[in-house]
Amino acid sequence: MRKIKLIWDFRGPDALKIAEHHEIHLKQYLAQQQFSLKITGVDLLSELHAIAYLVVEEPDMKPVRDILKPHRGAVYLDS
Repeated sequence: MRKIKLIWDFRGPDALKIAEHHEIHLKQYLAQQQFSLKITGVDLLSELHAIAYLVVEEPDMKPVRDILKPHRGAVYLDS
């Protein structure tokens, strides 16, 4: 089953701190739900751009997207 990475972008000098804080809320959301995947993370893309993300299975993507309002999404490739 395909996995979708839902992504929130944060920009500015505090982007990393904000993304790390946002990930806390994503983990809290996962703790309240019954999803089989528990994948979240933060990536620093540049000095002024960081992302927080949550990975869900494709059938769960639309309901989660509608509730959490990510900025964008991409197919998640396991590494």
